Amino acid sequence: MTESNMPTVVLVHGAFADASGWSGVIERLMDAKIEVRAIVNPLRGINYDAAYAASVFQQISGPVLAVGHSYGGAVITNAGSMADNVVGLVYIAAFAPDEGESLQEIEGGSRDSVLPTALRQFDYPLGKDGEKAGELWIDIAQFHEAFAADLPPSVTEVMARSQRPISVLAFAEKTSAPAWKNLPSWAVVATGDKAAGSDVVASMARRAGARITEVEASHVPMMSHPDLVSDVILKALHEVA
Repeated sequence: MTESNMPTVVLVHGAFADASGWSGVIERLMDAKIEVRAIVNPLRGINYDAAYAASVFQQISGPVLAVGHSYGGAVITNAGSMADNVVGLVYIAAFAPDEGESLQEIEGGSRDSVLPTALRQFDYPLGKDGEKAGELWIDIAQFHEAFAADLPPSVTEVMARSQRPISVLAFAEKTSAPAWKNLPSWAVVATGDKAAGSDVVASMARRAGARITEVEASHVPMMSHPDLVSDVILKALHEVA
């Protein structure tokens, strides 16, 4: 195995966050001489976001290992079936929905998630005939506990105020063709995940046949445990290369 035939790692962030959350992982992968990119997830809906991610994958020369956090897991689940150069999937505290499932339905079955009561919605005009669309964000006062309880409050205060909202549509749209049915997958399950819900995350990972690594962490293990997350990605790389 040489650096030239190693897949490119493409990191896909989730809702209420941005690509900067991958910084610690990116640094470690770069130290290991791995080609890595963190894309900006539009957060407009699974169909739109998956098509965008797939277009990024397809424009990369060579194989791709797709890594998704949270909602980003649903994106790579769908995008991985659209791009023929994706060779594996890594889920980081992430959704891995099956065909016909919506995130709204999955979240509704979680006993661990506090997200439904922490979410707030605001509507904005689409600029035609008075039509409006809705976006969701996490209440600032609840952000630390719900999203990143194992990070310092000084960090989560900034994260809460710079969070990127997600379209209401993203929680309602259903998955079409889940790539984990045809690709090898790995998963990091955070046992203290109160956002996605550690119970449903673990259940989806088992159903996908993923190689599971558990960690005592909140919903953002790539920030609180970047070494562990990087190690899982590197193991996946060595298996698919």
